[in-house]
Amino acid sequence: MKNVESVDLLKYEKELYKKGITLIAGTDEVGRGPLVGPVVAAAVILPKNYKLEGLTDSKKLSEKKREKYYDIIYKDAISVGVGEVDPKTIDEINILEASRLAMKKAIENLNVKPEHILSDAMKLDNQDIPYTDIIKGDALSLSIAAASVIAKVTRDRMMYELDKKYPEYGFAKHKGYPTKLHLENIQKYGLLPNYRFTYKPVSDLINKGIRSD
Repeated sequence: MKNVESVDLLKYEKELYKKGITLIAGTDEVGRGPLVGPVVAAAVILPKNYKLEGLTDSKKLSEKKREKYYDIIYKDAISVGVGEVDPKTIDEINILEASRLAMKKAIENLNVKPEHILSDAMKLDNQDIPYTDIIKGDALSLSIAAASVIAKVTRDRMMYELDKKYPEYGFAKHKGYPTKLHLENIQKYGLLPNYRFTYKPVSDLINKGIRSD
């Protein structure tokens, strides 16, 4: 079984370089599973043949390393774009479409138009730029890995801000995911407008009479 070190994280980028394509945007999203807050996507265009030792799927990195890479990526990238879709829209169009929309927004927020997009297992037929969707792309493409770090750090910081506003919910600890502590706190303190009301744990609590502010 291959480990992370044995994978050429520029494999997909190099295939495009051979075709004369150098403005390649990796895109990824974070926040499909949480019960609260937006889904956040990032798009990152890295310089040709860029290398950043240790960079991989943000889920495999410690928070300290993600923060470190976040700053380096913003400094070194040709362009970084971020897009988000709020909980109300997630409830209206479903999380898959919201994730796709967040990626579209992130790509549109790049200040340089990419020639090709590498996405983490997402069909991007909602825009006019050629793309390749890669299963587990955040662990196979450096561009997508960079986007995953930007998206993850951006969303986590949103959760820290929400935690400052509502410390009793413990958002800094669980980041909005449906942990036992989180569900107990919802039952204790009620639902905030930031929640995704169509998500089953939330809708179940509403049906049990948990109040919404």
